[in-house]
Amino acid sequence: MRKEWEQAHTVTEELVEGPPSRRANATLTACPIGNHLWCIGGEFFSEDGRAYFYNDVFRYTPDKDEWRKFVSPTCPGPRSAHAVVASPAAGGKLFLFGGEFSSLHQNTFHHYRDFWCFDITTHSWDRIDTKIRPSARSGHRMAIWKHFIVLFGGFYDPGITTRYLNDLWLFDTQEYKWKQVEFRETDTKPSPRSGFSFLPCADGIILHGGYCKEFAKGKRPVGVMLDDTWLLKVALPSATDAAPASPTTMKGTAISSVKPGSKAQGTSSSSAASGSHTSHGQLAIKWERRKRPSDAYAPTLRSGCTMTLWAAKATGILFGGVTDEDTNEETLESVFWNDLYGYQLSGKGKWSSMTLKKPKEKGAKLKGVKKKQKGKDAKWKAQNSDAEEEEGGGDDDIRSPSIVTELTTDDVHTSDPMLTIPLPRYNAMLAVLRNTLYIYGGIYERGSREYTLNDFHSLQLDKMERYLCLKASDVIIPDGEVESSSDDYDGDDDDDDDDDDDMDDESEGGGDNGTDRDVGESGNFGVVQREPMLVGNREGMSRTALQEAPPEGPAPLIEMESNPSKDELRSQATAFMGVAKDTTRSVEDVQSTPLPGETLAMFYARSREHWTQKAHGNSDNKGKQLRRDGFALAQERFDAYKPILMEVEKILQEAGLDEEEMRRGAAGGPPSAGASGSSRNRR
Repeated sequence: MRKEWEQAHTVTEELVEGPPSRRANATLTACPIGNHLWCIGGEFFSEDGRAYFYNDVFRYTPDKDEWRKFVSPTCPGPRSAHAVVASPAAGGKLFLFGGEFSSLHQNTFHHYRDFWCFDITTHSWDRIDTKIRPSARSGHRMAIWKHFIVLFGGFYDPGITTRYLNDLWLFDTQEYKWKQVEFRETDTKPSPRSGFSFLPCADGIILHGGYCKEFAKGKRPVGVMLDDTWLLKVALPSATDAAPASPTTMKGTAISSVKPGSKAQGTSSSSAASGSHTSHGQLAIKWERRKRPSDAYAPTLRSGCTMTLWAAKATGILFGGVTDEDTNEETLESVFWNDLYGYQLSGKGKWSSMTLKKPKEKGAKLKGVKKKQKGKDAKWKAQNSDAEEEEGGGDDDIRSPSIVTELTTDDVHTSDPMLTIPLPRYNAMLAVLRNTLYIYGGIYERGSREYTLNDFHSLQLDKMERYLCLKASDVIIPDGEVESSSDDYDGDDDDDDDDDDDMDDESEGGGDNGTDRDVGESGNFGVVQREPMLVGNREGMSRTALQEAPPEGPAPLIEMESNPSKDELRSQATAFMGVAKDTTRSVEDVQSTPLPGETLAMFYARSREHWTQKAHGNSDNKGKQLRRDGFALAQERFDAYKPILMEVEKILQEAGLDEEEMRRGAAGGPPSAGASGSSRNRR
């Protein structure tokens, strides 16, 4: 048994050349017991639509500028958008919960709800299995306060729609138990969200910002960026407050222990004082919304950015992000940022703009250089005067080294620190070690192309002089003009704008497409106005692929007979389930086939670009009429498959699958563009 345990916990250590490969939605965590950074997991979506998820563990040592990779047989599965917190207890631990995973061709997708502990001393993983634990999710955040791990929010995407969460959980690192905090409906609390900032402070946990989607019946889902700030006030009880009682979970502002095997949701209490207590006493927990500071230093509304903790100054550090203005169904304007902000966690909270210090004036810097060089110039002239006179030259012909020195020094000191600022990006991974900020990777976009970066930068926050590029990005980003949606239909923009509302009613919701952004060449941000596309979501569908699709459309998955009998319909449904799971199907085929559980509005929202292109190839119509033609083609396709889809749902219900499992696994197809595609880039 001992040998088996040792084999299962044998860790291999490897010295690697540089930072991890290109990836996003990984975690970068400061080591709680040493001068190291830990990078875990992440995802990379290639240009051909393939998804790569990682479970590797990297350690960076700034003193040696050295990266090491650790591989353990018991490590968590590949994932991204998970959450990690560090604890100095017991020699140093990293705790990991949740995340998401997709197969290579994105035909399977799921969220995790497992909980792991990484021992920093032995570099080995151990899974923590408890009967009571949070539900599966990704895009959530965790923070550690005292000996409690606090988890909040995130989202769960079964494949058709995205459900955002705002539940609160505590994990006691001494008792190794999860406990859910329940609040009364009248209590104020943050709205459901993912991709927010979650930082510990003396009074509890600070929550800021985040991202979610609003789903209104009959309308397309709309992304919402949040900029509210909350304090989760946590207080340990005094010795006089603690009194023994039977363990239960409290509603309101208190929480206590949970019996093993009991439900996380317990009975409510009329007051916090009448609740039960753990061996550590009863925690008093309450959400308080902070007022937005009335200063001009707060960052603009944005998403795709998460603050990291600068513990030495009790300050949150925010870098980059993206601001999406969903002006209408046809146009989405995005601003990309690479500015830096600090948020003071104590007191009432205060934002500050963290800009690089301006270099001293050139004249002041060169004054000392010229003074030292003056003596050298006189000596050099004295040594060379005889030779110059013999050759017929004069003092005017002597080229003093001071001239060369001044030119060289001028070139050095006119180097603008602003030029060292990394490119605008969102979903960059941040960590502060002592007084140095480290920035790794992130996502950069130009036109319809998405680039996952692997550059690595540092900045001394206590000096704010310039960024240091520890590793330049090897991603080649070609220059080019921004694609304009107006190129598709010349002279038809006004007609399109006037007809947006008509099409919303006709399609019963329209579509919520993915991201298609561009980054400016200079300054702290880039702006582009463009048509929402399916670029960047799990479907891997690009504008180019849509334009190159044959206008006649794909052949149906199966031959459908008119008025089939019950047995024939069951046979066709069984065949549909088998063929739909084929990973070799073309993107166009997947895009134009409805899924079990989809309504007509959902199907059209997911595939509207395909049907618009097909209608454009069949006629010369433009604007409103072209979209009507596309919707008619989508409706015709949906009606043809409707009997088979209903039979598929019956088969799955007979197999005991619930609605979420049915939608996730029935056809094996991709989720809708409006549900999860853009969520991936906002975590």
